[in-house]
Amino acid sequence: MDELSLLRMAAQRLVGPPAASPVEAVRLLTAVQGQDLPGALLSVALRSGSTRAQVTAALDDGSVVRSWPMRGTLHLTAAEDLPWLLDLLTERAVRGVEKRRAIVELTEADVERAREVAVGALTGGGAMSRAELLAVLAAAGVPTSGQRGYHLLWWLSQTGTLVMGPTRDGDQLFVLLDEWVPAPRRLAREEALGELVLRYFRGHGPATVKDLTRWAYCTVGDVRAGLVLVRDQLETYVVDGTEHLMDPGTPQRLAAARAEAEGVHLLPGFDELVLGYADRSCTVPAEHAQRIVPGGNGVFRPTVVSAGRAVATWRTGRGRTRPVEVEPFGELAPGLTAVVEERYAALP
Repeated sequence: MDELSLLRMAAQRLVGPPAASPVEAVRLLTAVQGQDLPGALLSVALRSGSTRAQVTAALDDGSVVRSWPMRGTLHLTAAEDLPWLLDLLTERAVRGVEKRRAIVELTEADVERAREVAVGALTGGGAMSRAELLAVLAAAGVPTSGQRGYHLLWWLSQTGTLVMGPTRDGDQLFVLLDEWVPAPRRLAREEALGELVLRYFRGHGPATVKDLTRWAYCTVGDVRAGLVLVRDQLETYVVDGTEHLMDPGTPQRLAAARAEAEGVHLLPGFDELVLGYADRSCTVPAEHAQRIVPGGNGVFRPTVVSAGRAVATWRTGRGRTRPVEVEPFGELAPGLTAVVEERYAALP
């Protein structure tokens, strides 16, 4: 088994005492991969001893939000954290936006008109689904066909006008960020870098500088600048001569939950244990990476993790024979399929 993967499970609260609430689980990880909302809800539930309904309630009450804080990719964040993350990371995330706009045939005037219309439609506590908001934009003469609509909603969220907050019938609604997050944290750049570095290594470590630069799409220089401020609060863990950083309490958390960590876990697609690192080989052996992301299409399948290693993918059973279907990477340990079924039945 791989100690590095087990330590990461302990740091992320997949084993041992869970976070106190969904928002605390999200805050611990700083940002939780969120392209697939049902999977993101499960990721948070697994780390907080909550149900998926309770995680949804955190979206509805405004303590957790969903937006594009880094890498141009959807994540869940604690509401108060989103503004400073956008301030810190948006500049790199939007480089090349002019080329993207040209491809989808939008102009700067279109984008600003969309912002004006969206603010007018949502001011005063308004909330709209993606389809509803795009319909309002289109009615006001803003082009939304093809990829234009997605680009506009992404840009207005990336630049701090919109955010996805409450839900309605399983659909997440767009609201105005300034109204939905009335008490945002605002950090000076140096302080924000220190915050990002400390929280990433506490919630994901042991991890490397390269892991963080890939995860947050920031520069090595940014990470080094942040480390100057918080290095004394982190512990070094060396793997094959490579320095990893982590919270000093992580080894103790693993020691207290080792039997649980060495057991079987069902993780949703896009889970942070897999996507939170540039090098995920301790959890996902390189020879099996294509089984999790078939064809390198960017869609990460749910995984079965045993003793810290992904050994199969899983999905909800499509027939009545088995509640969950497992696609193993090789021969599974005796009885593991039965354990997977038990774990599936117990998912929050």
